[in-house]
Amino acid sequence: MILRAFRLTVRVSAVVQSRCQCPALHSCRALHSSPALWAGHNKWSKVKDIKIPKDAARARMIAKYTMLIRIAVREGGVNPEFNVALAQLLEQCRNKNLPKATVEGAIKGAKSKPGAQYLYEATGPGGCMLLIEVLTDNNTRSHQEIKRIMVKHGGALCEGARRNFDRKGVVAASRDGISSEKALELAIEAGAEDVQEMEDEEEKPVLQFICDITSIKAVRGALESLGVHTLSAGLEFVSHTPSLLNQTQLETASTLLEALNDCSDVVRVWDNIHAQT
Repeated sequence: MILRAFRLTVRVSAVVQSRCQCPALHSCRALHSSPALWAGHNKWSKVKDIKIPKDAARARMIAKYTMLIRIAVREGGVNPEFNVALAQLLEQCRNKNLPKATVEGAIKGAKSKPGAQYLYEATGPGGCMLLIEVLTDNNTRSHQEIKRIMVKHGGALCEGARRNFDRKGVVAASRDGISSEKALELAIEAGAEDVQEMEDEEEKPVLQFICDITSIKAVRGALESLGVHTLSAGLEFVSHTPSLLNQTQLETASTLLEALNDCSDVVRVWDNIHAQT
């Protein structure tokens, strides 16, 4: 397993208070993973090892966005002018070049296809905490499947994991060569609480500016006025109590997250995983 991406989390409020005393930034690593790619002896072996994982990842991404659109339409209707969540999802779909027919089909089929939304709480390797959002027409079946996956990979469903997360606004922006120090300055100027360096589903570097739910629009507007190319804005669960995992635990957690994301009923998984330094 190759751990290919990392997240640098900076507490803006703490930096503002100590900026004059210490220029060093506290950083930590978070877990992102992708399958190892092995070179072969002919053209097809190389193509199948690279193209198939990327195609599979894109297919999963499209499936997840389809489910998210269904949820948004059920909760707020089909008109994005009156449904902020749907408007944000449609913007993300455009940025990720999702097929227009797929998006329109998800909107039209939202009311006709059965299903309910659930949020499972779980604990994983090293005591990490997970929130698993599910859309299913059979909660008993989904619960059993999620439980099986968790147990197989050293985890378990539990109560209380939700307490390790806050509901926050997240503004995603293109990295565009912005340094960590510059990202921090932009976060402070825009009124964000944190800034995180991430990779999206297509392994493109992005910045995530974390803010209060009520400040999403203001923070996004401020970033754009500062010349930052924002990609999307929405609500996320953001952990405030990180779980520090060693290398072995990280690899086990990586396998667990992959298995959960491969489950057809799982929409999103949030975690509080950070690597020990």
